[in-house]
Amino acid sequence: MTTRTQRSRTNPDLGMLAGRLLFAVQNELFTALAAKGFDDLHPRHGAVMAYLEPSGVRATDLARLSGQHKQVIGTLVDELERLGYVRRHPDPADRRAKLVCPTERGLEQMRTADKIMAGLQDRHARRLGREAFAQFKAAFMDVTEHQRRVVAKKS
Repeated sequence: MTTRTQRSRTNPDLGMLAGRLLFAVQNELFTALAAKGFDDLHPRHGAVMAYLEPSGVRATDLARLSGQHKQVIGTLVDELERLGYVRRHPDPADRRAKLVCPTERGLEQMRTADKIMAGLQDRHARRLGREAFAQFKAAFMDVTEHQRRVVAKKS
């Protein structure tokens, strides 16, 4: 009989694997960002910054894309606004809605994070082989989106 700890080491479930990957990627990304002058950001801010577009994104879309509750996104946007990374502007398509738009500092952080993430992914693609990495990423995206659809149907 294997214990839960042994199983988590030799045959971790999807949640364990996804969590390990998330925390390892966040650690590398935010450590590198801090070294480049973005030491006021924390992994929780990724729920906004990772999905931000230069032209802006509605908070409801940030919540949907990140899988976070709207209230959590609202709190994060408030923090990022105080830190100078984003501003809220009226949405030209619907004046009742607001767009979360990056400031110049936000755009600089986005460019820096994109470079860091590209390097991280390139390192794994070289290690596994580009084709194997592309297949892994496609399968991972498929599993992730399928799981999100299953959960959405149950909500």
